[in-house]
Amino acid sequence: MAHPYLEQLQSLIHIINRDDVDLNCKHFFSGAALYANGNICASLSPAGLAFKLGKQRCKELIQSQVAIPLCYFEGAPTKSNYALFPDPDELSDSSIGAYFNECIDYTLN
Repeated sequence: MAHPYLEQLQSLIHIINRDDVDLNCKHFFSGAALYANGNICASLSPAGLAFKLGKQRCKELIQSQVAIPLCYFEGAPTKSNYALFPDPDELSDSSIGAYFNECIDYTLN
């Protein structure tokens, strides 16, 4: 089940150009995760596309209803510092690229 998510995440990261970081996609539970220099920074799963961001940034995205809190399955705790986009197909390539760059920068700092 996770393989299609891994392939999709690998194709999504081609829209960003970061020579300053080692990006690697791996299977992650029922989806896939993006690692920047060995640190998880994003995931793609049946829940959607999630980016690891600062608490204030996540709060802004969630309050403006651009994103929702990340919860991998019903009854599970909400993952702090993640903003989830349930339907990544609704995002433009430029938006996805900007969120990837933002989450990579956040993760590495």
